[in-house]
Amino acid sequence: MISLERLESVLAALPTRSIGLVGDLFLDRYLEIDPELRELSIETGLEAYQVTRIRNSPGALGTIINNLAALGVGRLVPVTVLGDDGQGYDLLAALRTMSVDTAHVIQDAKRLTPTYTKPLVRTERSTWRELNRLDLRNRTPVSAVTRQRLLEELDAVFEATDGLIVLDQVNEEDWGVIGPAVREHLAQLARRRPEKLMFIDSRAHIARFRFGTLKPNVHECLAALGRGDAADPLVAARDFARLTGCPLYCTLAERGILVADGQGEATLAAGYPVEGPVDSVGAGDSATAGIVSALLAGATRVEAAAVGNLVASITVQQLGTTGTASPRQVEERWRQVHPRAP
Repeated sequence: MISLERLESVLAALPTRSIGLVGDLFLDRYLEIDPELRELSIETGLEAYQVTRIRNSPGALGTIINNLAALGVGRLVPVTVLGDDGQGYDLLAALRTMSVDTAHVIQDAKRLTPTYTKPLVRTERSTWRELNRLDLRNRTPVSAVTRQRLLEELDAVFEATDGLIVLDQVNEEDWGVIGPAVREHLAQLARRRPEKLMFIDSRAHIARFRFGTLKPNVHECLAALGRGDAADPLVAARDFARLTGCPLYCTLAERGILVADGQGEATLAAGYPVEGPVDSVGAGDSATAGIVSALLAGATRVEAAAVGNLVASITVQQLGTTGTASPRQVEERWRQVHPRAP
């Protein structure tokens, strides 16, 4: 789906590109527990897990940021709302280690910084097993004042970057960054600048976006159409593209990505085979990073899907974390699956 020469050209262009991002930015906090250090709590008699290392990483929108930074994109500009708390401090510190401009991140003392705390225990095979996750989330809408600031920052970033990624992570309507007011504002921006890439991923509300380039997975696509998982994904992708009139990337896990235009013509960009254990957490976000960066570097829609598949095939092999892929790894992966290419 993409030649090595075209792939090298795409990767070489990424340091000159700037990408805006808007949506829900989480802190992923990994707690590494040593099972050999056993201690019982005197108060409860229960085992007190002994944490020997803490790893902080940007999650949700931050997973896309991690992948874009690893691919070498020159400037990343998120627009989001965090709390004015310790989790927000740690999240901003993690962002500032990358090519991220945090000037448009809003901190609101009345909000929590969304945080997924993930306890990990090392198994006998020296792999990590994740225990029950601990979630810290907002369960009310952002204030009117913060929302207005959010729209103003969004305007500035949309105009100052080459393209915009929208991530609607929170299932509950209006509890996250992408609520009805932000969605309508994004529609206005898309109508004002139809030539500019606006790439949209929404877990629960993809059918409410009738603009931009949409990226549901196959289950989200079928659910948006009211169809069960047994339905034909190719037919569903075509029908959903016709319904919305928008270009569409429908991810099919290891099978690859269905690429449809606004008229419903669809092409399958086949996935790349992966051996050994895999961790699919974050695979869709890594595919987003590959697709968007490739599109902004001049790739065709199908070529961009191939880059997304390459990136995802690398990240799913990184266990116990949401992985990333460097340009060198992407080129090496291409050569692995095309061993006879010159």
